[in-house]
Amino acid sequence: MKNLIEKLNKEKKLSKEEWIFLLNHQNNDLEQYAAKLAGDLYKKVYQNKVYVRALIEFTNYCKNDCFYCGIRKGNKKTARYRLSTEAILDCCERSYEAGYRTFVLQGGEDPYFTDERMIQIIASIHKLYPDCAITLSIGEKSYESYKAYYDAGASRFLLRHETYSPSHYAKLHPASLSAENRQQCLLNLKEIGYQVGSGFMVGSPYQTNENLAEDMLFIKALNPQMLGVGPYITHPDTPFFNMPSGTLHQTLFILSLLRIMIPEILLPSTTALGTLGEDGRILGIKAGANVVMQNITPKEARVNYTLYKNKERAGDIDIRLDSPFFKALKKEGYYAVTDIGDSLNT
Repeated sequence: MKNLIEKLNKEKKLSKEEWIFLLNHQNNDLEQYAAKLAGDLYKKVYQNKVYVRALIEFTNYCKNDCFYCGIRKGNKKTARYRLSTEAILDCCERSYEAGYRTFVLQGGEDPYFTDERMIQIIASIHKLYPDCAITLSIGEKSYESYKAYYDAGASRFLLRHETYSPSHYAKLHPASLSAENRQQCLLNLKEIGYQVGSGFMVGSPYQTNENLAEDMLFIKALNPQMLGVGPYITHPDTPFFNMPSGTLHQTLFILSLLRIMIPEILLPSTTALGTLGEDGRILGIKAGANVVMQNITPKEARVNYTLYKNKERAGDIDIRLDSPFFKALKKEGYYAVTDIGDSLNT
């Protein structure tokens, strides 16, 4: 099986059948081999830098009813909140003073945040912090909306494609949503000029290795600048309450393979990894990831942004660059970088 990883490293692609075969034969030796190769590539391209982003979860309202998500419209047990523009700007100020130069605005697809409101928020941040990057993660919008946000000052957009397979997508989402529209949104974002991030959940309900193989092929064709890939974690207040979560080992293996396939990608080590294991995010970095999101959402709101249960660091978060987490990273030979940190995958 190592020969397939070597082929991936040399040619930067595999066939669908090769991907399936490799994923079917995942084992500890392959994981370690892929992680070593991915780590070497990461250090060659990005040295030992770990890019740090300030994450602001500004609303947990959502108009959608995705079956896996804890903030789905149908979950009546979630305490809903929206941050005011002033609260969002306060988060930016605190993180800027701490040295951060990228703000990530993430939220459910909340109709309250109209284009007019989003443009005003984006423009305010851009005016106050022109030396910073503004990343959006707010779901499916029209081409015109995406363009308006871009013109207001947003330069990056994170939109996981979730799964390339239309049939698998339909098992995870209501009929009002489609894989085709999701993918078209990503193409629109690229056309407008955003640095684009896609991605998927590892171990999501009904996912097969064939689905994962198709995801890898789609990502190779899309050639995004960023990828958000983390384990699926079950939420008890969703229709999938009795479904198993994804595993740390499979997620780390996928991260390594993605780094090998696209060495210049920006690849976060997600908070979900930290939920599956105490050192999960550091293991993600060692497997090839090179971005971490530090959640600067006010605690009273943050504890209710529960896409999944037992979210890591839902309580107090130390955003200082000399916090225990960053000291642990430094001990492993990595160092935090807070500048804009654009993707080298063009």
